[in-house]
Order: sequence, then structure tokens, then C-alpha cells
Amino acid sequence: MSSAGPTTGVGGTGAGGAVAAPHRGGPVALGIALVSALTFGTSGTIAKPLIEAGWTPTAVVFLRILGAALALLIPAFVALHRGPGIRAGLRLIWAARVRVLLYGVFAVAGTQLCYFQAIQRIPVGLALLIEYLAPIGLLLFMWARTRRRPALGVLFGAALALVGLALVIGIDGSVRLDPVGILYAGIAAVGLALYFVLGAVADDGVPALAFAATTLVIGALILGLAAALHVLPWKSPAVEVRFLGADVPWFVLVAAVALISTALAYFTGIVAAARLGSRQASFFGLIEVIAGVVISWIVLGESLGAIQIVGAVLILGGVALIRPEPPRDPGAVVKPSDAEAGMPTAPL
Repeated sequence: MSSAGPTTGVGGTGAGGAVAAPHRGGPVALGIALVSALTFGTSGTIAKPLIEAGWTPTAVVFLRILGAALALLIPAFVALHRGPGIRAGLRLIWAARVRVLLYGVFAVAGTQLCYFQAIQRIPVGLALLIEYLAPIGLLLFMWARTRRRPALGVLFGAALALVGLALVIGIDGSVRLDPVGILYAGIAAVGLALYFVLGAVADDGVPALAFAATTLVIGALILGLAAALHVLPWKSPAVEVRFLGADVPWFVLVAAVALISTALAYFTGIVAAARLGSRQASFFGLIEVIAGVVISWIVLGESLGAIQIVGAVLILGGVALIRPEPPRDPGAVVKPSDAEAGMPTAPL
């Protein structure tokens, strides 16, 4: 999905009431957003064979995040140099350290770790569908915070998504799924909601690429430290893994999930959100879910039943209805509620 989360400040403004930047759409921008959604959608399919070969989710996520962080460091420094300057940019990152730290720990490391824990136990597509119920959590949070009832169309979308979830996980007993896997996917949805909330606070001036690279580095450091202290289990056997009908070395899949499913996906998502704005770019997150389901079906043979397909359609349709539209006027001053409404999509 389009990584508008790290593009804080792109396609809108934060709570500071800054002026929104104009967007450049067109087929090129849409194509870039599509590349971002498709590459993000490959992460579970590429990583799952490693997990089935004995790798722990901790090892996969750590190397994925670390590889992506290293790949984005040079572009991040270039962005700082062309923008506020490296010293000024580093001062901005330090000034935003609380948000950067929370984002790196919870929105990056925590969300991805729970997602990979989930796909260890349930199909990739189902984990994505459950995680993408995060907008419902945000809807309830904003309802409780503002005490203003959402529009009927938004409530209808939430109801559709919940009905779809019931069909997807087989709440009637028609489908047998690992409840621990469903729980992990649900926790990942909470992390994704935090991703949206923290990503919407975009008035600290941190350039998007620098924010993405910094939070990825923090996520990798947290996971590496937890593994070194044996807080999280670590296994990474040097084995050949069966993928696309061939036996490939483990490092090929690690490089693919780090560079293609993360670094390339982040970078193209950032560019797409800058050109399209958060509203249009966010809808490509739904394409990521569809891509993840289809790719895992083709590569891993994880097909959905007829009832689950109906549930998936209801979830995607419901989430699409939940996403509110921020102001379109490029010169409009954006209020805090508008910034929070312009929810980005999140990479997995």
C-alpha cells in the first residue's frame, strides 16, 4: 500500500494549520502509486516461505527493516541536503523525537512483527484483511474524542466491514483458523491505527524520506536489541527456500523483501502521495490488500473460499466508505480534524 504514512506533510498539513501543497496527478503518478501498492503487497508472500523454513518473524522483520533503512539512508540525506539542510534537518528530527520514536517502535517494528507473526499461523490475505480494519478503530477513537457522530455513510461502511470480517474469519464455525493468528492480526490493526494517527501529525517539518529512514532505523534497533536480550526469539537458518518452484538461497528472499517490498515500496509510495495527495494515494492501500490476496493465492496456493471472498469485498468496500476526504483546495488552511481525517496507508 501506498506509504503515505512516512510522507508526513505530503498531500496535506498537520495540526499546525499550515498551507497544503498542490498535487500533480496524472497517469504517471497513478502508475507510481500502483507500483507502491503491488510491491507492498508482496511482503507476506515473499516472507512466508522463510518463516515456514524455520525463520522466526523477528529475524525476518529485523532484516527487512534494516535492509530498507540502509537503502533509504542516502536518498534521505539527499532530501535533507536539498531541503532544510542536513544540520537543520537533523535538528528537526531531534525536535520531533517523541513522534519519531513512537512511530519507529509501534507503527514500524510492532505492526510488522505482529503481521508476520499472524501469517505464520493464518493465510497472508486474511491477515491483511483483518489488519486493514484499522480505520474502524480510528473511527471509534475520533467519535469518542470529538463526541460527534460520524456520517451515516461512514457508519454504514464500518458495519459492512465488520460483517465482512465475520465472514472472513468464519465466526459461524464454517472456517477453522488459528485464534492466535487472528489475535496477532488484530494487534497489527491497532499498530496500523497508531501508524495513521502518528503519521497525521505532520507539522514538525521533517522531510518525508528522512522520517521514513529514521523510523526504519529505530525499528531495526529495537528489534535487534530485543533479539540480543532474548526478549524475542531469533532463528535464521542458512537454508535454501522453495519459492516459485525453485530452491533459492535464504538471502535472496531477505533481499527481495527488504529492497522490493519495503525500500522500493516506501520510496514509490512517498512519490505517489506527493503527487496525488493523501486521499487518492490512500485508496491504493486497498489495491495492496487485493494484490496481497492474489499474489499469495498464485505463489503460495492460499486461496479464499467463496464466503471469504464475499467477506473480503465487504471489508474493502466498507473501509473505502470509512475514509473521509480532506479539503481539495490547495490554498485551504487545514484544521487538526482535517489532518487526522486524511489517513494514509501503511506498508506491510
